[in-house]
Amino acid sequence: MIAPLPDILVEPIVRAALVEDLGRAGDITTDSVIPRAARFDGVIAARQPGVVAGVDCARIAFRLMDSDIAVTVERPDGAAVAKGDIVARIKGPARGILSAERVALNFACRLSGIATATARLVAAAKPHKARIVCTRKTTPLLRGIEKYAVRAGGGVNHRFGLDDAALIKDNHVAIAGGVAEAIRRVRAHVGHLVKIEVEVDTLAELEEALQAGVDAVLLDNMAIGELRQGVAMIGGRAISEASGRVTLETAPAIAETGVDLISVGWLTHSAPILDIGLDYDRR
Repeated sequence: MIAPLPDILVEPIVRAALVEDLGRAGDITTDSVIPRAARFDGVIAARQPGVVAGVDCARIAFRLMDSDIAVTVERPDGAAVAKGDIVARIKGPARGILSAERVALNFACRLSGIATATARLVAAAKPHKARIVCTRKTTPLLRGIEKYAVRAGGGVNHRFGLDDAALIKDNHVAIAGGVAEAIRRVRAHVGHLVKIEVEVDTLAELEEALQAGVDAVLLDNMAIGELRQGVAMIGGRAISEASGRVTLETAPAIAETGVDLISVGWLTHSAPILDIGLDYDRR
């Protein structure tokens, strides 16, 4: 199982989501319909198969709404679930549970969708060595937990921000006047611990990058034949990364070329949710 994020990192995000949902007057529906003393005993369950993530986000949402709510996690982040599997059991004051329900499930469904999509791509890339990595194409202010969901699905993270590593892209190259000059400028500016990666569109640019010396090369939108040639040219001198038009159908062929990494933006910007629901036990 994946190591959970510390609550102190997650709580501000969840708290802001609850404040947004409660608005200026709180949950006027629940406060009108549900008696203050009413209790709720139920389960959070998967309604389709996948890999769960965001369970701790849900737990924190309920706890923030009412500290008397008890959440017992049955399937922690990173666990595979089948349709109908219980992810967590929940009991406590009904008002608090119902008021936090949507925020809790929004996080769980969204992050589980990312984890599930990642797990499927990881499976598609086997038995080859290529690892599935995410990008910076994340929901603003949710990058930390969305990248965490990628790890829950068996993927790995690319850089978290602009200060993690130097990634020279096509516009940097265009303005600098060439791949080698862009690399020279970065190397003169950054510290000795900073990794340098360059994005290339052609094998000629790849050769220029290799001659200049880099830690990693991003082979962008290359056909399978070009990717295979690119990996052979790199010959282990740098980490090879493929990106562009990656799907469950194309991932196996991309992985077969021998690249080290396959980066996929849609994992965090448009992966479908995993349907997870909260069900009241009427017994």
